[in-house]
Amino acid sequence: MSSFWSNKRVLVTGAGGFIGSHLVEALGSQGASVRAFVRYNSRADTGFLHDVKPDLNGQLEIIAGDLRDSDAIRKAVKGCDIVFHLGALIAIPYSYLHPKEVAETNFMGTLNVLMACRDLDVERLVHTSTSEVYGTALHTPIDEGHPLQGQSPYSASKIGADKLVESFYRSYGLPAVTIRPFNTYGPRQSTRAVIPTIITQALSQNIIRLGNLNATRDFTFVDDTVSAFLKGAHVKEVEGGTYNLGTGTEIRIGDLVKQIIKEVGKPVKIIIDSKRLRPEKSEVFQLLSDNSLAREKLDWQPQIDLNTGLRKTIDWIEKHQELFQSDRYQV
Repeated sequence: MSSFWSNKRVLVTGAGGFIGSHLVEALGSQGASVRAFVRYNSRADTGFLHDVKPDLNGQLEIIAGDLRDSDAIRKAVKGCDIVFHLGALIAIPYSYLHPKEVAETNFMGTLNVLMACRDLDVERLVHTSTSEVYGTALHTPIDEGHPLQGQSPYSASKIGADKLVESFYRSYGLPAVTIRPFNTYGPRQSTRAVIPTIITQALSQNIIRLGNLNATRDFTFVDDTVSAFLKGAHVKEVEGGTYNLGTGTEIRIGDLVKQIIKEVGKPVKIIIDSKRLRPEKSEVFQLLSDNSLAREKLDWQPQIDLNTGLRKTIDWIEKHQELFQSDRYQV
């Protein structure tokens, strides 16, 4: 794989985020020349890119902008061989508050990326979907043919983005691959996600406040997710496909809490916080992946089990507790 990536010019949108920063790091370690597109802010904050290994900095170009700015996207794509599109507004509670911004960023932002990739003849676009597009499982395990259900403004925006990618493959022959992760977790993830929410509260206080404890999720460690993105970019004859990632196992959130508390090693009380509950018709009660297509077509399979991944995540959060506000509900 290193020979494939050597001197490849690669764009990563959403590069300062949780998965994006790990992907940038992996690409740099393989010898790629990476252009990182991050959302502009007046603090010049590049997110978790400051945490990538120092020896990669010489291969890293950082560009700030907004996905909704077609000119900024075109400039970022120009000269790149491969584009990884991870940029999005991903917080579901935030999408309840600001559906228009989420729709514009996730749908129109993806359209801007697609048009630039089409016009500038990139070798391949790897687009990021989410298991949230499936909504609550109508059958399990969930394969790629499962109906798409817009149970939140966020999931609806991602369904639209996924369909745009499909349309550009079918209409223009754009060499695009869609990767659909199921609940990625690991170091650098914010407390908008359930695992760091549980860990940060367990480490710093004696009470954990959570929403629905009965929902089930299929958790994939971030290194395994990144591995699938890399394969999605270089494996032959997978264009036009959508590939579920996941372990094929589910865990109830209530049981996940108990497992994390055991790893942390201190008694903690669990409280249901009504502010953290989704509207009933919007809640996704079960996510369990069928990853057989990714195994077959991408030659991918998860390598890190939940116990190992949780331990790695807890260790990282323990060393970076200053980054988290465990007493605040992060939307």
